[in-house]
Amino acid sequence: MKKKVVRESCGRRMAVWSLAAMMLLGSMGVQAQGTVGVPACCKAKVATAAVAQPVADDVRAEWQQLKGDVTLYMTNDMGRNGYYDQKPIAELMGEMAGVVDPECVFAAGDIHHFNGVASLQDPLWMTNYELIYSHPELMIDWFPLLGNHEYRGNTQAVLDYSNVSRRWTMPARYYTKTFEDKGATIRILWVDTAPMIDKYRNESDTYPDACKQDYRKQLAWVDSVLSAAKEDWVIVAGHHPIYAETPKDESERADMQAHLDPILRKHKVDMYICGHIHNFQHVRVAGSDIDYITNSAGSLARKVKPIEGTVFCSPEPGFSIVSASKKTLELRMIDKKGNVLHTVTRSK
Repeated sequence: MKKKVVRESCGRRMAVWSLAAMMLLGSMGVQAQGTVGVPACCKAKVATAAVAQPVADDVRAEWQQLKGDVTLYMTNDMGRNGYYDQKPIAELMGEMAGVVDPECVFAAGDIHHFNGVASLQDPLWMTNYELIYSHPELMIDWFPLLGNHEYRGNTQAVLDYSNVSRRWTMPARYYTKTFEDKGATIRILWVDTAPMIDKYRNESDTYPDACKQDYRKQLAWVDSVLSAAKEDWVIVAGHHPIYAETPKDESERADMQAHLDPILRKHKVDMYICGHIHNFQHVRVAGSDIDYITNSAGSLARKVKPIEGTVFCSPEPGFSIVSASKKTLELRMIDKKGNVLHTVTRSK
């Protein structure tokens, strides 16, 4: 798959975003260089691109081991305007991408805290996304899905941003795609989990679009796609967990277990991957051969403790790398320093 470059439209949108960029960079304490033509009051808030440092040979050799015939990135719960660990993790993702060469990035919801985006012109597109994930190696396809924070705002704008950014690729609220290389095939289903949960449908003042979605139609679509799936590996990605340790409402997991999990078990998918909880978790449950995986936040992480079925958990922030061959599927949990904390492995 060819990597895509970003080309943004001009005019009013760029004026708004440029102002947002100056505000963000200024708040992060970045000094200006080469600010010819910029008003003196703004010069302290403009910066040139950082000069990338070469990756050491021993580190590069370690990272090379993470690459599969098909390699994919996963991140979620990122949108903190670059604060906490968001920008360092984004830079690490870019540096590692130069070695492992991922085909795309899964963005599993909550790209924008706290109230989603208001429109295509919302400055959060710059301060949460474009300016943060600006590494050249991240100019590849991003396949997002909606999280609960997107449902607090304009969810249609999240889909329509596909018409603005050439790397943002969201054809629908739920969709599927197959990746193939060197004979290995992997199918990913992105699902829209907020409408599956009563809490979000019932709180229409806070999540106005959730109750407008026909989740039963979506579940029928999931069943249909999985019935026809013939790929070596099948992964379903959503925002909300089916099984995980969290202080969040138990009703969220109960609804996910009632609505989505029976379909995943019926078709024996390999992994269900999600975010929402802001920590790493790998859970196995009796009666199911699915690996239930929670990817940690790409910015602010939270505490976690093991529950029944926990294989691994960690409060570290980071992201995950999925690598597949014909015979092996692996998901590696990466912390903000580039260490592999845990590997989920499935073999045929």
